[in-house]
Amino acid sequence: MPGTTTPTTWFVTGASRGMGLELVRQLLAQGCDVAATTRSAERLSTALGSAVDTSRLLALTVDLTDETQVKSAVDRTTERFGRLDVVVNNAGYGYLAAVEETSGKDVREMLDVQVGGVWNVLRAALPVMREQRAGHIVNISSILGLTTMPGWALYCAGKFALEGLSEALAAEVADFGIKVVVVEPGYFRTSFLTPDSLALPGATTEHYPAVRAMVEDHLAHQGHQLGDPVKAAAAIIERVGREDGPLRQLLGSDAHAFATAKVDALRADLDATAASAPTTDFPEA
Repeated sequence: MPGTTTPTTWFVTGASRGMGLELVRQLLAQGCDVAATTRSAERLSTALGSAVDTSRLLALTVDLTDETQVKSAVDRTTERFGRLDVVVNNAGYGYLAAVEETSGKDVREMLDVQVGGVWNVLRAALPVMREQRAGHIVNISSILGLTTMPGWALYCAGKFALEGLSEALAAEVADFGIKVVVVEPGYFRTSFLTPDSLALPGATTEHYPAVRAMVEDHLAHQGHQLGDPVKAAAAIIERVGREDGPLRQLLGSDAHAFATAKVDALRADLDATAASAPTTDFPEA
């Protein structure tokens, strides 16, 4: 695209499936250096296939919840490629259950990946970018980082946390020439709604039939999602190549519609409490 540049070295987490895999494919095709983390480097190689030139790929098996492994992965990236231009925090998985059905173990495991794993990557990558006085952090959130649906509470909790982290981070690192983008996709035609990427509770109750119906509907419609992951990956690469742009990048007409409805609901709450909110202030001297 005229007037844009594509940074050279990318570090992509969750790279063996879905949007992460498509990002890696397109970046390698464009001649970028790519460090790609996954829980199985062998699975990533298989997914890419023999037709993809992987001479610029550094495939890394990493547990993102292990801070030592993450730091080693970033160190290996800079040793191999000499710099680090873009970090894409993409790793994650879905979880569908009512709040009452969600175990403490489920909560800890989700937040360890969705929040703790991102924080581990940031702690390792930011010193490199700060010294370079340049870089991009791309945090893959979700439209469910802005709004909610019944049955998605745990996933939303992780993505809402990622949104807050990203906003604060953007202000902290701006003076170092580091830019932050929060990507908020809607439903995309990836493997996200399959057993490979979707977790379910160990036990359910009879009290949430609407949640059960929602789960069955989602599983039945896998492969029919509105969004095209090829277009999504291209849009992310294009956004990073621009010198300006909004903090948030909505992907998908469904995401834009959900976000608009959320803003309207929030505005209604603000209007409804405009008179009552100041009543809790200390009186003016």
